[in-house]
Amino acid sequence: MMKGKNGRMSSHVTNAGTIHSVQLCLGYRKPMQFVDQAEAIENVGLKGDKHALPDSSRQVLLLEKETLEKLKLIPGQVKENITTSGIQLMTLTSKDRVQIGSEVVLEITKACSPCSRMEEIRPGLLREISGKRGMLARVIRSGTIQRGDAIQQIDRSQ
Repeated sequence: MMKGKNGRMSSHVTNAGTIHSVQLCLGYRKPMQFVDQAEAIENVGLKGDKHALPDSSRQVLLLEKETLEKLKLIPGQVKENITTSGIQLMTLTSKDRVQIGSEVVLEITKACSPCSRMEEIRPGLLREISGKRGMLARVIRSGTIQRGDAIQQIDRSQ
């Protein structure tokens, strides 16, 4: 159930999409490893990912495939864990929740601020990607995330 424009609860999903790809960061400055699926662990992150740390606000980075395409980048290039398609991630705010597949629930913690490493990918990218680098989240409910899974914004109480 989600709140509609009139503030009433509605079962109509208004912000949803699919998981385009899943990537793990295996270590500092190492290339992202593309995986068919990843295990999301409650309050830790993605199993095997460098950023999987208890209580961290940066357990998972989600980024829209549409943003990557506009910037002529490929999935994983800016170190996101989950590349989505269709969902408008940048409209989410802190404490908003998304469900992936039938199990995993992530809680958005904050927008990801681009770092100077963006300039290593391409000069000017730091400026181009500002305000569009994706959303950081923490794992609220464990489960498996797979390419092709549905992702949708859900009520904060779920």
